[in-house]
Amino acid sequence: MFKTIRNAFKIKDIRNKLVFTFIALIIVRLGCQLPVPEINREYFSQWVTSQTSLGFFDTLTGGSFTRMSILALNITPYITASIIMQLLTIAIPKLEELQKDGEDGRKKIAEFTRYLNVALSLVESTAMAIGFGRSGLLIGGITFTNVVIVVATLTAGSTFLMWLGERITEKGVGNGISIILLVNIVAKLPSDFTNLFRTFVTGAASVINGILGAIVILLVTIFVIAFVVLLQSAQRKIPVQYAKKVQGRKMVGGQSSHIPLKVNTAGVIPVIFAGSIMQFPIVVSSFFGVQPARTHLWPKILYLLNQNNWCDFTSWGEFKYTLGLLIYIVLIIFFAYFYTSITFNPLEVSNNMKKQGGFVPGIRPGKPTTEYLTKVVNNVILIGAIGLTLVSVVPVFFAGAFNAQVSFGGTSIIIIVGVVLETMKQIESQMLVRHYKGFLND
Repeated sequence: MFKTIRNAFKIKDIRNKLVFTFIALIIVRLGCQLPVPEINREYFSQWVTSQTSLGFFDTLTGGSFTRMSILALNITPYITASIIMQLLTIAIPKLEELQKDGEDGRKKIAEFTRYLNVALSLVESTAMAIGFGRSGLLIGGITFTNVVIVVATLTAGSTFLMWLGERITEKGVGNGISIILLVNIVAKLPSDFTNLFRTFVTGAASVINGILGAIVILLVTIFVIAFVVLLQSAQRKIPVQYAKKVQGRKMVGGQSSHIPLKVNTAGVIPVIFAGSIMQFPIVVSSFFGVQPARTHLWPKILYLLNQNNWCDFTSWGEFKYTLGLLIYIVLIIFFAYFYTSITFNPLEVSNNMKKQGGFVPGIRPGKPTTEYLTKVVNNVILIGAIGLTLVSVVPVFFAGAFNAQVSFGGTSIIIIVGVVLETMKQIESQMLVRHYKGFLND
């Protein structure tokens, strides 16, 4: 990886793209420090700290939500808008046609995504402004001017990040939105690891315990990262043979190819969906003053859904709330199948292969091929879902069993590894194109 980056800086075009990306990311981190007017930041920071359910959201925003900066919403509305548009593309035939129309259709869908991003930002910022005002977080209380200032600032910040992300994609390296998300998550890692070492190494009862704590932290971190790299890069290659046919005076076809089916076909989406559904009731209830607790029915349900209360082995009274972890696992597996089913259509793939004269060796074209692809996809999804579950559960287990509280989890690690791998592949491909261009010019 470091060798690739070093070689990339030797090529002027790629070096300029890397510098542009770096400057854009500096702007992002500076924006995360600028406060929103009319909000009591000190009181707000204390309020967020008490809301344990908002930890992952704060991680995705790079800590800007805790500081209530102008980029507090960050790119979360854009991510939500992109997911909604993906789902609507499957549900609405007109959008599906646009997606198949090539570059023009994709540009139109990207335009709809931008509009949806602004709409979601307006809704979220309005709800936040009113909710903060009722909680006493606005200076001067709820007034029309205060609400408008907060809504305009947060919406403008989210829209600016969307624009900057698209500029990074166009003039920099990698996917701009993913790069911004990566930097936000990485920005929280130093404080998390500092807290871990402070708790289990420097704060250990003895030197031996401190050394063992450091070894365990390093081994678990390396294992999770290595496992995620394997999960993200693993593929199931389905062989495809194309029949020979005559076109004009030439004999074409007869080549062998394959369909690359990623083991983790749904990426990080199942974990995000599952976590969002588990945390949604807690976040909504917090605005009405209802917190997770072990008294009364609804607070108990919220306590069950809160990840911070899972895998606590101190007593049966605490351990029984680990039932929420089982619900979380079921949701991850369900969304892995659900999301893959709407993004990969075995019937459509089978029909396209048949039109192009392709077939899977040993499988007849048509319905048998569709059934075979469906069976393979289901098996691959199960393996990927189990891998996702393992990565997601490891941080939760250590947080509950050993009180190793960190803001990042399996989702964050998957995002970091996935974005880094994709960005490095893009840099390598640009270097390869540049190399061939020079060879041809010579």
